[in-house]
Amino acid sequence: MHIEIDDKSGFCFGVVRAISEAERALSEGGPVYSLGDVVHNRMEVQRLAALGLRSITHEMIPQFAGGRMLIRAHGEPPSTYREAARHGIRIIDATCPVVADLQQKVKRAHELMSSCNGQVVILGKRGHAEVVGLTGQVDRPTIVVESEADLGSIDFSRPIYFLSQTTQSVELFRRLCEVMRERLPEAGMLTADDTICRRVSSREAHLREFSSRFDVVVFVCGRKSSNGKVLFGICRSANPRSHNIEEACELRPEWFDGAESVGVCGATSTPEWLMRQVAGAISEISTKNDNTRK
Repeated sequence: MHIEIDDKSGFCFGVVRAISEAERALSEGGPVYSLGDVVHNRMEVQRLAALGLRSITHEMIPQFAGGRMLIRAHGEPPSTYREAARHGIRIIDATCPVVADLQQKVKRAHELMSSCNGQVVILGKRGHAEVVGLTGQVDRPTIVVESEADLGSIDFSRPIYFLSQTTQSVELFRRLCEVMRERLPEAGMLTADDTICRRVSSREAHLREFSSRFDVVVFVCGRKSSNGKVLFGICRSANPRSHNIEEACELRPEWFDGAESVGVCGATSTPEWLMRQVAGAISEISTKNDNTRK
């Protein structure tokens, strides 16, 4: 059986930077606290926990006065930085530069819309850490939409400034822009700023092509990964024999019956070492199947 790992899958730049910052801080000695899981991948979180990185919640911040706290790639609202300062906590800021730029754009969008009684709308997953950080940049309300069904929360008699969470689908963003323009009295009432990270979105077309080349595809990602859900959907649409797992022990031998080739790929939060581990487990399954047939 031919097994191939997608060389374009795995950590994006922002995640690599956040994990590097965490490892650097841990190498200095002493505890380091990550505000939320540093990456939406349980296996990588466990690896870092073994090195001493502990995930905490916002409610736990006062307990670690005087300590060191990592802001992950998703970013945080200004209120988090103020809370850390109140407790003498040293911030290790690993906010992805793309996210940090988007946070500034959200602020400017609100300034523009406040002068014309407009509204700021973000395409994103409600409750996602990045979206919480974006909506928390200003005190004024920001409308979050996940699909066309959510557009009812928008007042189409007023101007709209439309942005996106960095890991959303380009196709969905463009489709919602078209619907908004159709529903507005004047098309010029919509300002659309496509803030989707192209380092992430470019993987969509690649994964579609990659998945179509194999008999079976195994997509590896954490259960919490929003990006993983989107990318796995693309794999599944290109190859119905695509399977989503979090770790190698979830592999099922029957998935590979009659298969001569398997592609292994993953989300922007999937470590390369985990994809290699999964590929190795698939190879073992293939060997056992061959021995059984003999």
